[in-house]
Amino acid sequence: MSTYLELKAQGEELLRQAEEARKKEIADVIADIKAKMAQYGINPKDLGHSAPAARKTTKSAPKYRGPNGEFWTGVGPKPRWLKDALAAGKSREDFAI
Repeated sequence: MSTYLELKAQGEELLRQAEEARKKEIADVIADIKAKMAQYGINPKDLGHSAPAARKTTKSAPKYRGPNGEFWTGVGPKPRWLKDALAAGKSREDFAI
């Protein structure tokens, strides 16, 4: 009868072999798919795949100007200069453009 450690080692070896077999099978399938796509002139778009859409970013106009000419759009975290000014008793409107 096998001991726990022997069985555990056998199990780990089987898992390693299974992972190797999985990687080889995947590589074979991918190579087969690529070959057939080339043979028939198929591209990813024909399969319903498209490139990910480019993320649209818009640049916001600055809404606030700091005491040293810094700008803040009002989006995102407050800049240090505005935090300091608010702590000193000023308001956001004092810096509005």
